[in-house]
Amino acid sequence: MTASTSMAPLLEHFFTQRLMQQRQASAHTISSYRDTFRQFLRFAQQRLHQPPSQLTVEQIDAPFIVASLDQLEKQRGWSVRSRNLRLTAIHSFFRYAAFELPTHAAQIQRVLAIPAKRFTRTLVSFLTRPEVDALLAAPDRSTWSGRRDHAFILTAAQTGLRLSEITGLKREDLILGAGAHVRTIGKGRKERCIPLAKSTRTVLKQWLREPPRGQHGMLFPSAKGEPLSVHGVQYLLNKHRMAACKEACHCPPLEAHHGHGPAATRS
Repeated sequence: MTASTSMAPLLEHFFTQRLMQQRQASAHTISSYRDTFRQFLRFAQQRLHQPPSQLTVEQIDAPFIVASLDQLEKQRGWSVRSRNLRLTAIHSFFRYAAFELPTHAAQIQRVLAIPAKRFTRTLVSFLTRPEVDALLAAPDRSTWSGRRDHAFILTAAQTGLRLSEITGLKREDLILGAGAHVRTIGKGRKERCIPLAKSTRTVLKQWLREPPRGQHGMLFPSAKGEPLSVHGVQYLLNKHRMAACKEACHCPPLEAHHGHGPAATRS
């Protein structure tokens, strides 16, 4: 009989060697994968009545993984898209395990054969020019946070950067000379340069005159100098959306964008 294989060291090596060293995955990807396995290990502890340190690879088979996805989907109200993202993280781990544990090839093959759920992709709505103007006028630019939010929303609307891209921007990523642009590392570690319109360049030039906050050199930091979180961005967008709806009664469609913002809110 083959000896049991501990799950803990394999999972640790997956994060430190595979994701961080070999793939040089972004902080956003690592955070997403970490949350996936944190939830999965909690499920395993409840179902198997043993701590994560004692889990073995043999216990984590395809039926067990499907059961965990089903239960967490029901308990946490995950959308099908969120469930599929968790499955992607699990598949990535088992593709790594296939090279480390060839003796478990049949079990790993069955896990990798778990299909993603089908779902209808809804169209992403976009703000009209009057709606964007109303949103840009909402922040109180007599305050530091208002000036930051105005610059953030303008940059988001003009560049269409993903949420993880724009919150990860540093002051050094902004080039304001001839051919003004912003540099970012997107999906797949691909570097992109997005040209900046004159109006955006003017606002960002003024924003850079603000004293830096924190030690990270973030272009759009939180009040404490840390990178803006997903919840922080959602809060500021909803705050200014509500203010815009009150001030710009000629722009009622903004009410329909609750929970959404400019293009930067793409995940």
